[in-house]
Amino acid sequence: MQKLANLLTRVEGQGYKAYQRLQGDFQFDGFRLFIDHVQGDPFAESSRCRIVLATQLTALPDHLFNNPIRRIAIEDYLGRRFAAAIDATVEGNRGSGRSGDFEIANYGQQVLDRSTVSIDSSRLEVRFQIGLPADNRRIDAGQARAMLFEELPAVVESALIRIDRDLDTAERHVNCIEDQHFLRAQLETRNLIAFIADGSNLARQSGVDDRPLQNAIRIKVPDSIAIEMPLKHHPPVTGVAFPVGINLIVGGGFHGKSTLLRAIEQGVYDHIPGDGRELVVSESSCFKLHAEDGRAISGVDIRPFIQNLPDARDCSFFTTTNASGSSSQAASIVEALSAGVHTLLIDEDTSASNFLIRDQRMQSLVPKDKEPITPLSQRICQLRDQYAISVVMVMGGSGDYFSLADRVVMMDSYQPVDMTQKAHELAQSDVIAESDIAEILQRSARIPIINCLSATGSSGKPKIKAFGTRLLQFGQEEVPLQALDQLVDTAQLLSIGYLIEKYHQDNSLQETDMVVGLGRVLAQLQQRGFDTITPYPMGKLALPRLQELVAVVNRMRLLKLEPVKI
Repeated sequence: MQKLANLLTRVEGQGYKAYQRLQGDFQFDGFRLFIDHVQGDPFAESSRCRIVLATQLTALPDHLFNNPIRRIAIEDYLGRRFAAAIDATVEGNRGSGRSGDFEIANYGQQVLDRSTVSIDSSRLEVRFQIGLPADNRRIDAGQARAMLFEELPAVVESALIRIDRDLDTAERHVNCIEDQHFLRAQLETRNLIAFIADGSNLARQSGVDDRPLQNAIRIKVPDSIAIEMPLKHHPPVTGVAFPVGINLIVGGGFHGKSTLLRAIEQGVYDHIPGDGRELVVSESSCFKLHAEDGRAISGVDIRPFIQNLPDARDCSFFTTTNASGSSSQAASIVEALSAGVHTLLIDEDTSASNFLIRDQRMQSLVPKDKEPITPLSQRICQLRDQYAISVVMVMGGSGDYFSLADRVVMMDSYQPVDMTQKAHELAQSDVIAESDIAEILQRSARIPIINCLSATGSSGKPKIKAFGTRLLQFGQEEVPLQALDQLVDTAQLLSIGYLIEKYHQDNSLQETDMVVGLGRVLAQLQQRGFDTITPYPMGKLALPRLQELVAVVNRMRLLKLEPVKI
C-alpha cells in the first residue's frame, strides 16, 4: 500500500499516461490488488484490475462450491454482491471522460459461467475496472487515493469479507440454481423438452427490460395436464410439460402465446431467485428460429426446403448476402441441426408464412413444379420421426398443423389449457400433402477458407467488440444478430468474438468442419478457462452455447467455404 501511495505522490498533476507507472501488484490489508493494464487516456476503456484474497477470509463453507454447478452459482452471487457494494459505496463520475468510477460485469436475470469471479478452496479472485481519475487530461491523485485506499477496501469488506453475515441468502441462491439443473436433467429421462412450474411469472417489464413484471398474472396449471417433478433442495413442484415431438401453442391475440414461447427459449439458462422463471426449464439445445430478410448464408444445403429456383442457383451449396425470409429459415434449420439442436422453437409472427404453410387452395392455383418451396408442414413429421427433432410452435392464424401435433396447448387469458383432443377432432378431415423423404442434415463438410475469419481490423490489429447482444464488430465486419434471441448478455457475444479468432488461429482446425472446429474451441475454453482465448485477463466474458457461437459465424458476410464431401 505504501508503494502505491508513493507512486501516486510522484505522478500528481502529471499527464494522464504517467498513471502507467501504477501497473503491477500491491498488497493491501487482507487482499492483493493487481493493476494489469492502465488506460492511456481518461476517455479510453477503464483500467483492468483484479483483487485476490484467501477464500478462508470470507468464511464461505466449501459445500457452497463443491461441484461445478454450485461453483458457478456462488461466483454469480459474489459478483452481484461486489456490483451492489460498488453502487452503495462509490461516488462515481469524478473527473474527465470515464474516470473516477469502478466497473464490473453487468449482471442480468440469467446465471452464467463468467470470467468475473473465480473461487476454489484456497483463492478468490474478482476482476473489475477502474477509471483512474483525471482533471482534464492530468492525473488527479487525490481522487485516486480515495478510490484505491478508501472505497476499494470498503467494497471488498462489504461484498466479500462480511459475507458470513449473510450465508443464508448465499445458500438459497446456490440451492436455487442447483434445483434448476436438477429439474432440467430430468427432461430427457421423462421424454420432455420443457417444463413450466405452477405459479411461474413469465411476463417481463418490457421488450428491453428482462426483469419480472410486478403483479403479473402467474401461471396456473389445471390438474388435467399438471405433472409433478422432484427438486433437489425443495419439495416437488407441479406444472405443465411439453413432450418430445410436435407441440403447438395456440390462442387468441394478446393471451400469452409468445410470452410462453419466450419463457421456453430462456429455459436453457438458470435464473436468479425472484426472477419468476426459476422453475421454467428447457432441454439445453433448444434454438429459436426467425425469418431473417437480408441475412448472409454461406454454403448451406437447403434442398430439403427450397430447390429448382428460377435462376437455377445451386441449392446444395446455397450462398447469398441477401436472403429472403423463407430461404433464411430453411438455412437456419439445416445450420441448427448441424450444431446439435434437438428442439426448434418457432413463432408464426416472426416467420415467413410461405415457409410454414401452403394450403390446398394455393397448391391448386400454383402447380408444384412452379413452387420451389417445400413448407415446413410437409417436413415436420420427418424431422420428428427420422431425426428425433422436436418442435414448439406458436400458431395463431392457421390450423394446418393440428393433425400433425402431438400436443396442443391453448393460452386463455395467460393460462394454459390442453386442447389436443379437440384440435385432432377438428383436423380429422385435413389432408397434409407429404413430400418425398429428403436428407435434411448438411451433406458436406463446411470448411472456411483460410483467413476469412480473421479479426484483423483496418489498423492491422485484432478488433473485437460487442454492442449489446445484437451487433458484433469482428475485424472489418459488423455482424447483425437481431434474430438470436437466446444471446442474453454482451459478455457472451464478446466471448464469441474471441472464440472465433481462436478458431481462426488454430492451424490444426483448418481442414476441419466448421461446427466441429468451433465445438473443439468451445470445449477447450470450458476445460482451461477464459484466459486461454484472450490476449490478457478480462473480467467481462461469459460462456455462450455452441448453438449461438455457430449461428454468429453463419451470419458473417465474410465467411467463405470450401465444400468437401464427408
